[in-house]
Amino acid sequence: MAEEQKQQDRQTLAQRLLEVDTAIHAVLLGGQSYKLGTRSVTRADLALLRQMRDDLAAQLQQEDNGNLMGGVVVAVFEGR
Repeated sequence: MAEEQKQQDRQTLAQRLLEVDTAIHAVLLGGQSYKLGTRSVTRADLALLRQMRDDLAAQLQQEDNGNLMGGVVVAVFEGR
């Protein structure tokens, strides 16, 4: 059951990452905001989207590594 939950969590993270990438793509192609007649549309902030993408990618990487402490390195230096 735990393995099934991990797989589901990973799929959710991957889906969110895809959605954020799509939003970034929309901002890059269409601009941050635009106006049609009397209506205006403002998309999500590009910097915030990029931060979200980085966070989601890091979470996915951590899931893939199965590493509880993600990115922590331990070095042992023995005295003379």
